Amino acid sequence: MVADTGDADTDDRRDGRSHVLTLPADRPLRLACGVSLGPVTIAYQTYGALNAEKSNAILVCHALTGDQYLTGINPVTGREGWWPLMVGPGLTLDTDRYFIICANVLGGCMGTTGPRDTDPASGRPYGLSFPVITIRDMVMAQKLVIDALGIAQLFCVIGGSMGGMQVLQWAADFPERVHTAVPIATAAKHSAQNIAFHEVGRQAIMADPDWRQGDYYSAHTRPRAGLSVARMTAHITYLSEAALQAKFGRKLQDRQALSFGFDADFQVESYLRYQGSSFVERFDANAYLYITRAMDYFDLPAAYDGVLANAFRGTETRFCIISFTSDWLYPTSENRAIVRALNAVAANVSFVEVESDKGHDAFLLDEPEMFKTLNGFLDAAARKRGLARP
Repeated sequence: MVADTGDADTDDRRDGRSHVLTLPADRPLRLACGVSLGPVTIAYQTYGALNAEKSNAILVCHALTGDQYLTGINPVTGREGWWPLMVGPGLTLDTDRYFIICANVLGGCMGTTGPRDTDPASGRPYGLSFPVITIRDMVMAQKLVIDALGIAQLFCVIGGSMGGMQVLQWAADFPERVHTAVPIATAAKHSAQNIAFHEVGRQAIMADPDWRQGDYYSAHTRPRAGLSVARMTAHITYLSEAALQAKFGRKLQDRQALSFGFDADFQVESYLRYQGSSFVERFDANAYLYITRAMDYFDLPAAYDGVLANAFRGTETRFCIISFTSDWLYPTSENRAIVRALNAVAANVSFVEVESDKGHDAFLLDEPEMFKTLNGFLDAAARKRGLARP
């Protein structure tokens, strides 16, 4: 069942339309861990219009702390969506030309079933009884949405960071359903360093007394301090040293001299504290645990005898891989490994390393070379598919 909840008076090209897909309990989603999860609710947003041939659909896969609200005002946070430079009328993901879909991932906290939702077996929030999920489980949930919309083949699947992992999983599992694939600033498996950073964040959450072994819902509290530290730690990895130095350096925050105490003397400290406190207001701590675990478990080559190229053998999907020079979270070497695997099976692949000092978050920011690359790649594929410019 697909239910519209969007406001008919809004501009669907920019503000989008909200939808909910519900999978009933008698049709559960079979997860990689062996658990059958049901009922399952998937919240997703669409922008623009699906053409008569259903050939202009683009699925955007969001990153760890993202959601389905790409552009316009997020009704939950009251803030601008997370990819307004990419999605909208006349932009790279042109909502006058394409039908854009973005679903909140399984295990999330923006309307898709996750640990804070009610477990039908107990009548209480799942908490830690929610099953551990994987990137593939997220993709299977997205596929339910695409099937419900009657879309036989997506024109493009695109995403950065964890979104890029989902793109790779789509291309490996359902190559016939993906015309073009754009994984940005990502990797085919999570590195030991990235697992380590995630573990620090998870331990910060679980060490917070208000976490209450994951059952903070019944106490009407949240592990604010722990989740805030987790966000602060992760946010450092999204930036580059050059970006931090250029933006903050050693500048003091609202003072002329050192305090000789532990308040936020430096601007960078104040910035991180703000990132942590604002994140707590919009994200569920248990969802953070589950989604980071899904990323840590991601190892696409492992499912193909340890050979990444085998995941794409025989594929007819066209790929565009993008990395950034200052991204040390998912460095260019990880993206080149994907390119080499695609080359090994003679796949159609383009690769661009964008010169940027913005770090991993560059894919969310104003990077003209990224937009130029994507515009050229998508426009060429669209023309061959008969998707005329508006």
